[in-house]
Amino acid sequence: MKYQIEHTNSFYYDNDVDQSMNTVRLKPRTDECQRLISYRTEITPASLTKEHVDLWGNHVESFFIAHKHKDLIVKTISTVSIQKSPFIHLLKYTDEMREIFHSDLFHEHYLPYLNDTPYTFLYKDHITEITNAIGEANDPIQFPIDLMEFLHRSILYDGTSTQVGTKAHESWPLRAGVCQDYTHIMLGVLRDKGIPARYVSGYLYVGENSALIGDAATHAWVEVMIPGIGWVGLDPTNNVEALENHIRIGTGRDYADVSPLQGVYRGGGQHSEVKVSVTLLDQ
Repeated sequence: MKYQIEHTNSFYYDNDVDQSMNTVRLKPRTDECQRLISYRTEITPASLTKEHVDLWGNHVESFFIAHKHKDLIVKTISTVSIQKSPFIHLLKYTDEMREIFHSDLFHEHYLPYLNDTPYTFLYKDHITEITNAIGEANDPIQFPIDLMEFLHRSILYDGTSTQVGTKAHESWPLRAGVCQDYTHIMLGVLRDKGIPARYVSGYLYVGENSALIGDAATHAWVEVMIPGIGWVGLDPTNNVEALENHIRIGTGRDYADVSPLQGVYRGGGQHSEVKVSVTLLDQ
């Protein structure tokens, strides 16, 4: 599957801004299942960017605008090819996997994805409530699948119920939220059960006549580390494995590690708009 993605972030300031510093995390990854064919960033007012790779392997572009401006437009255009086949439902938890999963080396290596963060923290009664509904995590392959299905059934997708700063322990009692909330809750439960899991930011291709949700802006889902296999993507918002419709940008412990656009400026208030378009170029 080959896609073109256009992503535009527009910021309109109440008064002239005379300085702004920004970071952009919108460059899709290249890995064994995804290939970045082309990528460019268009910034208005014009500005040069400096790129580096962060601790989590994400591409980060930074830029600084020193002169006065009334608005800021950041547009990225990407072309990506994806080739991935479903397999997690076919996996069996073997003795070899069990030995790896319970080893000190495995847990030490993936420790950043086993610890709570402010975004993924859940109270113990939240964990107990969810575990009582789906069972204990005796199988670290089947448990994430069961958890994904449970959260999909239990949470209403509602863009008005939460904000970008809403934490998992706040959104779970609401039983409502967006992809970010589904993902943070799922991460909180998995980590409590000792299953390494990370946050994924990316895009979702919905296409025509699809029941998938989450293409209005960047999408979010979970990747679980399967012993001896690697990272496997699960999308609790849509109750599907993250396959060729899921275009990966970045990964981290939670949303804070992969926030698409961050910045500071000197001036008054502002409002923003986000527009994302994902076009299928070739199957």
